[in-house]
Amino acid sequence: MVMGVTQFQRLFREAASIDLDKDDIKRLDDFVTARLHDLLLMAQRLAKANGRPVIDWIDVPLTRGLQADIHNFQRLEEAVEVETVLERLATLPQLDLDFSEDLEARLPELAGGITYSLARVFRAVDPTIKNPSTHDWRRIEEIYGILL
Repeated sequence: MVMGVTQFQRLFREAASIDLDKDDIKRLDDFVTARLHDLLLMAQRLAKANGRPVIDWIDVPLTRGLQADIHNFQRLEEAVEVETVLERLATLPQLDLDFSEDLEARLPELAGGITYSLARVFRAVDPTIKNPSTHDWRRIEEIYGILL
């Protein structure tokens, strides 16, 4: 798991006043890991195009909104261990390039920013949402699939 259950729940409450149950935690962990991998895959393409032997932080295609949510996550002072993020990424297809030390150190904040943005998108799509349903998850995953 990228983050602990309590961390995910606290983050969603802080970001969007949304409560998560145990079923949501598995979906959330899978979602964050998949989006993180998607971003790193695109970062790898940029690193290769620029002739770099490793993927660096500057290669990660961050939108303005995701950058803001990374900062919002950092303000919460939630500690996420880089090892847990790397272990989770290891379950996905391996990338061709390694990560720079800087990128590896910043993977937890990237995972946190993705989580924070996801909570905000749930709230934006449905301002009355208290606990996401399967339908809500599918709708949000479709939106992210279009955007990322």
